[in-house]
Amino acid sequence: MAYRIAPSILSADFARLGEEVRAVVKAGADLIHFDVMDNHYVPNLTVGPLVCAALRPHAQVPLDVHLMVRPVDALVPEFAKAGASIISFHPEASDHVDRTIALIREHGCKAGLVFNPATPLVWLDYTLEKLDLVLLMSVNPGFGGQAFIPSVLPKIEDTRRRITATGKDIWLEVDGGIKAENIAQVARAGADTFVAGSAIFGARDYAATIHAMRDQLAVL
Repeated sequence: MAYRIAPSILSADFARLGEEVRAVVKAGADLIHFDVMDNHYVPNLTVGPLVCAALRPHAQVPLDVHLMVRPVDALVPEFAKAGASIISFHPEASDHVDRTIALIREHGCKAGLVFNPATPLVWLDYTLEKLDLVLLMSVNPGFGGQAFIPSVLPKIEDTRRRITATGKDIWLEVDGGIKAENIAQVARAGADTFVAGSAIFGARDYAATIHAMRDQLAVL
């Protein structure tokens, strides 16, 4: 299985975001995870399409945009224009989940659906084969630096079984509390893409931290 590491800029130094993005790409990041919060769907306010567009030239890897906003559809075209490669959203934030998935794809981006720790996977019964990515939150969204919620592990296993049954190459991404000490456990449960914020941007040496994560994945 191919594994991908996606540093989340939520934990980066916002005073020098371009430099931070270049640094983690040079250190070995496969994606840049871009957390968009609206102080409505989640209790925090972060960044919008203008910042995404500004960072696009600094990231020679795909931009993985996670929309924690309600309503969601109006922002999809804006982030697509700003250079997003992947756009993921929460089903609770869309009036018509199937329509939002179609909108993302119409604008040339890969589509992902995001599940909070307590959100049931029933949405996948109707959408999985239309998705490119499933993102499972292993913390409650809104703030970086939270601890991984272990009860999400069976949910990762369940999602992996569902993906395998489709026979399609759908990524399974996990976001929240990921670090070198637990990344192998999360991978064994079935994840292949790992969002890490404070574990990477809070480290002195980004490359050493990403390499430590890859070393843990290499033995699986």
